[in-house]
Amino acid sequence: MTQAEIKLCSLLLQEHFGEIVEKIGVHLIRTGSQPLRVIAHDTGTSLDQVKKALCVLIQHNLVIYQVHKRGVVEYEAQCSRVLRMLRYPRYIYTTKTLYSDTGELIVEELLLNGKMTMSAVVKKVADRLTETMEDGKTMDYAEVSNTFVRLADTHFVQRCPLVPATENSDPGPPPPAPTLVINEKDMYLVPKLNLIGKGKRRRSSDEDAAGEPKAKRPKHTTDNKEPIPDDGIYWQVNLDRFHQHFRDQAIVSAVANRMDQTSSEIVRTMLRMSEITTPSSAPFTQPLSSNEIFRSLPVGYNISKQVLDQYLTLLADDPLEFVGKSGDSGGGMYVINLHKALTSLATATLESVVQERFGSRCARIFRLVLQKKHLEQKQVEDFAMIPAKEAKDMLYKMLSENFVSLQVGCQ
Repeated sequence: MTQAEIKLCSLLLQEHFGEIVEKIGVHLIRTGSQPLRVIAHDTGTSLDQVKKALCVLIQHNLVIYQVHKRGVVEYEAQCSRVLRMLRYPRYIYTTKTLYSDTGELIVEELLLNGKMTMSAVVKKVADRLTETMEDGKTMDYAEVSNTFVRLADTHFVQRCPLVPATENSDPGPPPPAPTLVINEKDMYLVPKLNLIGKGKRRRSSDEDAAGEPKAKRPKHTTDNKEPIPDDGIYWQVNLDRFHQHFRDQAIVSAVANRMDQTSSEIVRTMLRMSEITTPSSAPFTQPLSSNEIFRSLPVGYNISKQVLDQYLTLLADDPLEFVGKSGDSGGGMYVINLHKALTSLATATLESVVQERFGSRCARIFRLVLQKKHLEQKQVEDFAMIPAKEAKDMLYKMLSENFVSLQVGCQ
């Protein structure tokens, strides 16, 4: 990592978790994976404080641990995950636009706490929403639960890995650290909870409704507490799913700018149909038939099947190749070439940066080099139709800023 990235990680950790967690986190970022006692020795921090700091970092997925053959547990910081904290406001705002205030608060609570049970999230969000309502109105737990289920169904939240039951029942000595596993088919499986109740308002005074002072209330023993129905089943925000959503929005916007709104709506529909079935790292979406796409278009979007087929043909024939045809069954099978789309978007961004920094002529040269991969200086002058002296100066400017590189050929 660069020094600027380490400094940014330091500021983020300090702002969110305080000085001790920041010290441990930055130490792990600089040194790599280390065991507990080495961390305590190198940072001059007590073992107890190091343990608490590591618990906080692990709770928020900012540190992972690994058990080595000799039983030594080493801890390693996840630098990219720390930097993603910068996007927390964007994750929260995106959820608000998709799932209203309830979804926004669910994701906000999970981001603030790292991992939580569904029942704890539902109760906390219901209480927070009730606080914002008019007197006499409350938020029902069932309504919050329904939004949570929708977030899980669309993979914006997911289950955390658990300690397998066989490890708990093993009569031998416990391992130095638990091994957490989860079945992929269970990652978005919501437990059946019968959460009945409504959100509660916080009291402004220390006295309850009967006027009894807080200090005189009888203490309830922990034995009287009801067991938590989903105890041990923790949930976290699926950040990769949010990035997939951002990617899809960028592709839809690019299609709208290049063609028209109808084309972008067709592409949006294809992406929405594939968002759960296609992994975020896949090069293509799952093949979709023309008939399936037609049935899945938004209600009220009045275009005929024939017009849809014409649009799909236009999209498949476009030089950018965002949409490709993969077969003829079902009126034609179509996919979205995700890698090609992202490459085109990245290329357009680079060209825009070059044009802003060096001007339109440099952008022309840069575009040529991108297309041809390798060009000699004389070829650049001829293809770009720019005088030799100007072409040489422009190439040197881009070379000095690392936008192009020089490759010496063998004689």
